[in-house]
Amino acid sequence: MKKDNPDTVSMEEPTRWEDTHAEDVFLPSVRVQLGWHDIEAAVEAGAVVPSEAHALWATWAMPGSPTRVAASKPVPAADFEPTETESPWAAQRALAPVASGPRFSFTNTLYYFGGMLAIGAMTLFMTLGWELLGAWGVLALALGYLVGALLVAGNLMKKGLHTPAGILATLAVCLVPLAVWALQKGLGAWPDTGADSYRDYHRYVHWRWVTLELATLAAAVVMLWRYKLPFMVMPVAVTLWYMSMDVARFLMQTNGFDWQFRLDVTLVFGLFTCAVAVWVDLRTRRALLPEDRQDFAFWLYLFGAIMFWAGMSLKNSDAEVSKFIYALINVGLVFLGATIGRRVFTVLGALGVAGYLGYLSHRVFEDSLLFPFALTLLGLAVVGLGIWWQKHEAGLRIRLASWLPAALRPLANSYR
Repeated sequence: MKKDNPDTVSMEEPTRWEDTHAEDVFLPSVRVQLGWHDIEAAVEAGAVVPSEAHALWATWAMPGSPTRVAASKPVPAADFEPTETESPWAAQRALAPVASGPRFSFTNTLYYFGGMLAIGAMTLFMTLGWELLGAWGVLALALGYLVGALLVAGNLMKKGLHTPAGILATLAVCLVPLAVWALQKGLGAWPDTGADSYRDYHRYVHWRWVTLELATLAAAVVMLWRYKLPFMVMPVAVTLWYMSMDVARFLMQTNGFDWQFRLDVTLVFGLFTCAVAVWVDLRTRRALLPEDRQDFAFWLYLFGAIMFWAGMSLKNSDAEVSKFIYALINVGLVFLGATIGRRVFTVLGALGVAGYLGYLSHRVFEDSLLFPFALTLLGLAVVGLGIWWQKHEAGLRIRLASWLPAALRPLANSYR
C-alpha cells in the first residue's frame, strides 16, 4: 500500500492500516455491511475526518444507491438535538436502527418449537421422577444440563446461528431455579412449610420461591453479559412476574389474603419492569457494537405492560371518576405504543378503551333495543380510526415523538 499510494497513508508513525494486503480486503468481490454507528466509531477512532463523515454516509445511503441495504423512516434529526454535554454525533447515534429479531420462517418455527419443548420439560412439565434421584442428584443433573446448554450455545454462536444459540442459553437460565431449589433441599435449608415439589414453583404462589427468583435474576444478568442473546431476557421477565405474586404473598402473611393488595403489587412490579425496559432500550439504541444493538427490551416491555394493565384493569371501583381516569390511562397507552413502536401498549390500551366504552354503552342502553346498534357503531368507528391512522401514520408518529421528553425521544426511532 505504501508503494502504490504513498500519499494516502501517513509515514510518520505506523498505523493498523499499513499492513493490509490487497488479497485480504481490497479485492473487488469483497463486500461489507456498515451502519451509521460504524461511521461514528471510525470518526472517534480517527480513521475518518469528521467533516467528511456526513458526506461519505450520505453518498452510501442515498436512495437508489447500490450500497443502500434498506430504507426506513426515521424521525428527523431535528427532533433529536444533542445536549450541551453530548457530542454532535449523539443525535445521529440515537437514530441508528436497532437490529431486528429473527424473521418468522419455518426454520425459526422449528427452532422455537423444539426449544420451548425442552424448556417446558425442565420447568412446567417437570415430573416427580427426577426427585426420586434425591436433591443432590437433581442438582448434578441440572448443572450438567446447564453447562451443556451454554457450551452448545457458545458453539452455535461461533457458527453464526444466533437464534438456536439464544434458545439454548435461555434453557440454561431456566435451569437456575431448579439447581438452587435442589441445593437448598440438599443442605436442609428448604423449610418444611415450603412446597415439597419443584413442580409447584410454576403452579402455586408462595413467598419461599423468592430465593429462587433472586438467584435466577442474578444468574441471568451474568449470562446476558456473557452471551448477549435477546431471547434470554424472556425468563427474566417471567421471573419478575412470578416475583410480583410471591412478594405480595409474603407481605400478606400476617394479614390474610387481600386481592386488591395483590393487584397493587402487580401494578407496581409492572411499572418497575417497564422502567427497566425503557432503560435497557435506551442503552441498546446508544450502543456502538452490533451485538449490543439487539432488542433486549422486548420481553420486558411485554410482561411489564401486561402486569401493569392487568393490575389496573382488575381493580374494583364503583366511582365513575375512577373509571374515566382508567379510560384516559388506556388512551395514553394507545398513543405511547404508537409513538415508541411497542404494539403491546397499543393493544392493551385499545382493550381498555373498548371495555370502558362498552361499559358506558351498557349503562346508557341497558335493556334497550339500541344496545346492539351502539356496539355496531362503536366497532365501525374504531375501524374508521384505524383507516385514518394508517393514512397519516408517519406524520402522526413524528408529531407524537416531539412530545416525548428529550431523554426518551430515541425510543421513537424504530417502529417494530
